[in-house]
Amino acid sequence: MHTLEAIMAATLMVVIIIFAVQATSLTPLTSSTANAHIESQMYMMGQDMLTALDHSPNGQNSDLKDAIIEWDGERYVWDGNKYKSDENESNILSGPVVDMFELSTVRNGIAHNLQFTYIDEEGSETTDYIYNGEPSDNAVIVSRKVLISDSDIENYASYIDSTKISDIDNTTALYNIIDVKLTLWRM
Repeated sequence: MHTLEAIMAATLMVVIIIFAVQATSLTPLTSSTANAHIESQMYMMGQDMLTALDHSPNGQNSDLKDAIIEWDGERYVWDGNKYKSDENESNILSGPVVDMFELSTVRNGIAHNLQFTYIDEEGSETTDYIYNGEPSDNAVIVSRKVLISDSDIENYASYIDSTKISDIDNTTALYNIIDVKLTLWRM
């Protein structure tokens, strides 16, 4: 009789545990899956942004390539209204890249950094183009490579002086390869 009572009690305990586990569901709103879902969405958004900026009609430069070519070497920071230079506050960044960030990230409360990594004599260097602080632990990073040709640069000396991006091979038409790295995170 005691054995039968023990088996019934054990069965009852197993049924209670199974019921409790099934009643507790994991939804997309639980913390661990919510973070993974948001990070996945930000990654896709970052990929889409860089793809859209790097698209170009036949025979023209993309908006991303134009931003690199026209860059003055300064680091820009979002001040709540516009992207201003760290060094010269009267220097305001504008153009399709800024329009894309204002529509996609600023309006949605997503912080972002945009960096250019390029090759020089010592290896590779990374420079901030747009800087909005240190990313959080749940930041996502998206990158895209942009090729700059010798014909894209009008004044080599001025471009090298302002951006520090030099010609990696004087014997070819390739000027440099820029790795554009976009970091996105929720505030």
